Amino acid sequence: MMKNKKFPQQLQVIDEEEEFVDEEQRIVEMKSQWRLRKQKINKRTFNVNFRCGVCVCVVLLVILVPTILIKNWPTAKFHPPPPDEYTIALKKALQFFDAQKSGRLPKNNPISWRNDSGLGDLEGGYYDSGGNMKISFPMAFSMSILSWSVIEYRHKYKSVGEYDHIRDIIKWGTDYLLRTFNSSTGTIDLIYSQVGVDDRRCWQRPEDVEYSHTGQKVYRGPDLGSEMAAALASASIVFADDKIYSKKLIKGATALFEFAMDDNKRPSTPSSSKTNKDIAKLYRSSDYHDEYIWAAAWMYYATGNSVYLSIATDPGIPKQAKALHLTAELSALSWDNKFPAAELLLTRLRVFLRPGYPYEGMLKCYHNLNDRNMCSYLEKFNVYNFTKGGLILMNRAGFKNLQYAANAAFIAALYFDYMKAMGVPGWYCGPQYIDADDLYKFATSQVHYILGANPRNLSYVVGYGEKYPKHVHHRGASIPKDGHIYNCTEGLRWRDTHNSNPNNVTGAMVSGPDRFDGFIDVRTNYSYTEPTLAGNAGLVAALVSLTTSGGSVIDKNTMFSGVPPDYPVSPSPPPPWKP
Repeated sequence: MMKNKKFPQQLQVIDEEEEFVDEEQRIVEMKSQWRLRKQKINKRTFNVNFRCGVCVCVVLLVILVPTILIKNWPTAKFHPPPPDEYTIALKKALQFFDAQKSGRLPKNNPISWRNDSGLGDLEGGYYDSGGNMKISFPMAFSMSILSWSVIEYRHKYKSVGEYDHIRDIIKWGTDYLLRTFNSSTGTIDLIYSQVGVDDRRCWQRPEDVEYSHTGQKVYRGPDLGSEMAAALASASIVFADDKIYSKKLIKGATALFEFAMDDNKRPSTPSSSKTNKDIAKLYRSSDYHDEYIWAAAWMYYATGNSVYLSIATDPGIPKQAKALHLTAELSALSWDNKFPAAELLLTRLRVFLRPGYPYEGMLKCYHNLNDRNMCSYLEKFNVYNFTKGGLILMNRAGFKNLQYAANAAFIAALYFDYMKAMGVPGWYCGPQYIDADDLYKFATSQVHYILGANPRNLSYVVGYGEKYPKHVHHRGASIPKDGHIYNCTEGLRWRDTHNSNPNNVTGAMVSGPDRFDGFIDVRTNYSYTEPTLAGNAGLVAALVSLTTSGGSVIDKNTMFSGVPPDYPVSPSPPPPWKP
């Protein structure tokens, strides 16, 4: 729910002379601190000889005492600090992806009530939500967001013991995406965009599906092709240590991006999904220019090829989408709108590498747009409505609000970390200076709301906390694994029962409350109780950005590992001189 379609006037003004750091002020502060330090030194009046004598005694004690104690010192094992609440929630949120897996499951799959499924169709991937459909567009977005979070916070995932797990989750998704087109060639004629049709009239466990799970093909799709390219390109950085797989991902991403950019494959409508009635019912993409920029940025980071950076900074692309004039709709990151993520991704390039001409003009524009996005998330600027309990309302449809809040929390926390890495204390919203801590407070407020700090004292993440939804709109979780195969109509008894789900879909973040903080824990009301792949991806990213396990900084360099240096490579040394 947005209050204004356009931003307040003070947020529309982009001052070309704005700078992140007031260097003169920092120099003055440093000099002041040094003068204070010097005064303290001058005030010391200890006798030098006495101090030297004391130092000798101290040195002897330092040498002798440890020597005596070490022999009798008990051996102790290192115990990591107890996990914070974000870490506990993160571990649960990741389990949701295990519950959504389709195909032949690994033997160590931790979800006891899931078995192999979908073996007769395009195998693998993830079921999108509470149904039995696999949809490539939101799945690719989910993998992109998860990969981004790993690139920035790899050390945190390792610290909490989830690094291998998150990589397995991403690879399960990218392996499937590679199967949806002919990834062995350099050109693509079609992509499988979806497996299964609208199944709202059928209620079955995915293991028991008896109806045809046909694949939906698209022969044109700039939005889908670009999003899938972004997913594979970002994952190639995650798997850079596996050179064979990383190259395979880059090869697939390159072909997908060419498919997306092919003029002959562009639809006459703004999005290919509008021409497919089955996809349009659930995931109707509004435009494809945001995916172009998003994918081009990831392709540049993955390959270092400046052609992709030229595409990402082509001013004609955002102009066609009217994205240079900020609106509340364009500032809300979602599976449909990638502009806020792309702008932050390119802001990262500007503030850390500063590539300069000929990219600086558009990079600075994206930087300014990113700053205004962050301003819009703060309640004081009156861009979005907030519930009385503090939840930001960014979905113009008025429901499924949590996934938008989680996405906003992630990129707000990430930008806060960028500023912290640069030593920048804040930024400007029009003429008003905003402390960077305000972004962190916003991010934590949204995650806290999701985890239970709301008027209902209800955690919207299944299995987290003492009170959470028990009637989640999810076929596999609502039907018992009792050895009986329930057909489409027989399964409806489990959909309509008032009993709690027999299986906990642990970690699932449900759609969430309405604009009045109200929530109806009824299985048939999917506007409140249905989880989605994209929603949980945003939640995972937000949680890992906020946890302090493993430190509270970003990995500044891994993102740029594929980007060539901005100076010429030194030539090889001449051969040794021979007389």
